[in-house]
Amino acid sequence: MAKRVVVLTTGGTIAMTHTDAAGGAVPVLAGADFLASLPRDLAETRAEEFSNLPSAHFTIDHLWSLSRRVAALVDDDAVDGVVVTHGTDTLEESAYLCDITIDSPKPIVLTGAMRTASDVGYEGLANLAAAIQVAACAEARHLGTLVVFNDEIYAARDVTKTHANALETFLSPEFGAIGRVDSAGVVIARQPTRREFISTSRLEPNVYLLKLVVGMGTELMELAATRARGVVLETLGGGRVPPWWLPAIERAVKNGVAIVVTSRAGAGRTVDRYGYVGARRDLERIGCWFANGLNGQKARIRLMATLGAGLGANAWQGE
Repeated sequence: MAKRVVVLTTGGTIAMTHTDAAGGAVPVLAGADFLASLPRDLAETRAEEFSNLPSAHFTIDHLWSLSRRVAALVDDDAVDGVVVTHGTDTLEESAYLCDITIDSPKPIVLTGAMRTASDVGYEGLANLAAAIQVAACAEARHLGTLVVFNDEIYAARDVTKTHANALETFLSPEFGAIGRVDSAGVVIARQPTRREFISTSRLEPNVYLLKLVVGMGTELMELAATRARGVVLETLGGGRVPPWWLPAIERAVKNGVAIVVTSRAGAGRTVDRYGYVGARRDLERIGCWFANGLNGQKARIRLMATLGAGLGANAWQGE
């Protein structure tokens, strides 16, 4: 029996065409437009529209509602897999949120496009066809949420948008793709290890992300600590801050603000062997949590889910 796949559309560049009225590309295409242009032998496919927005317009409520709709779809016995078409700007955050808050063996696959449907070389349909193949593939079960671009398959935890314009923008800088789609079908080369699942009914919205740069003062940290439930710090190197940041971070922790440390490098764990002031051991001593290789935007999503679930530092043990 053919696998039953739902294509859940949200907008983004994959749905955009140029219109004179807007003076540029805007989301126009709907699910029916996509399916009418795809081969009919990929799977038993139906489309459902969630939204038709650029992903830069998404709010936290959009992200949460999207993840809940995906959760409901994979909970349906009549659905074997779900593909979400999504704008590339915030795709990795939606993918990672689904990954850590949906506990299902069924494939969940996000895809999109870097060119609009009115551009020469539009790749949206090819990406969508590959994503449907992955969502209909038995080997893609139990892998968590996946991202498919340019015929490559990535684990949601590891993938990130690496270039503002390039077609090959979605990459996993540290671990690479887990598989690919070719003319013979889907090839899964390795199994990602799923390390996180958070059962929560909400996201905590008051979580900020700050990026440290050389010589930066603590004013933004001090301001965020007065308003936030949590702050993610993209620190220097493998998890280090200037010495003058330590008092501000410690005050925030003592005031009940969860501080998560990741690296501004975008890949690699926050570990070091240093003994100077501001290195990891100081941040650990004052009660920071560590993101274990998550980039800043994903660490923020995880912290929002952690705090929304009412969990504390124990949810980050072993990081």
